[in-house]
Amino acid sequence: MSRADLEKQPQDVATMFDGIAGRYDLMNDIAALGQVGMWRNLMVDALDLAAGEAVLDLAAGTGTSSAAIARAGGKVVAADFSLGMMSEGRRRGAPVPFVGADGQHLPFADGVFDAAVISFGLRNVHQPRQALAEMVRVVRPGGRVVVCEFSTPSWAPLRTVYEKYLLRAMPAVAGRFATTVDAYEYLAESILEWPDQESLRGWFEAAGLERTQFRNLSGGIVALHRGVVPAAAAGHLAQPA
Repeated sequence: MSRADLEKQPQDVATMFDGIAGRYDLMNDIAALGQVGMWRNLMVDALDLAAGEAVLDLAAGTGTSSAAIARAGGKVVAADFSLGMMSEGRRRGAPVPFVGADGQHLPFADGVFDAAVISFGLRNVHQPRQALAEMVRVVRPGGRVVVCEFSTPSWAPLRTVYEKYLLRAMPAVAGRFATTVDAYEYLAESILEWPDQESLRGWFEAAGLERTQFRNLSGGIVALHRGVVPAAAAGHLAQPA
């Protein structure tokens, strides 16, 4: 998989993540210049959790985000389609249950979660709008859907520097610390192909979410999107437009 697009095949992506599972979190922190922890904390804040609320953490990887949600009082299910990532999370002792799941066809009943979140994973789903619709389906009326994802820097000079970093510096850094550079070239390109903040907000609205909003982090390098599931969305799958 040498080029990124929005039609990536699930098995290819799962295999790629299986291969980098052991060093994925380390590489994330290095490539993000130490910002990952801050982004994760703000993601947890955006969930606006009450103690004991049930949360689906989709594309949970090794469970680092799931563990942060659990520390905030949520009862978390960590779902991913990469066996390698989940196995690495279990090996490290992540304090959450892991469930193998395809984001496009979640193995959960309607409305069983109080909130659902996906961090830096929606762009890797074969049909991301279908995954967003599935997140809406499994969250109860009044519950929250949160997406934390790389986005488009709002300041043009920063955007130019950032694009050069993604295409040149990040693969170079990966070459020093990772066993394969190809995966990080794909990840860099997938970020550049991803819709901007207003476009993703439009996806939220098309999925039936209300009170949609986003917050730029680190100048728009990352954006936190949030929406609330209305009563009308309960009990059926919101179809992507």
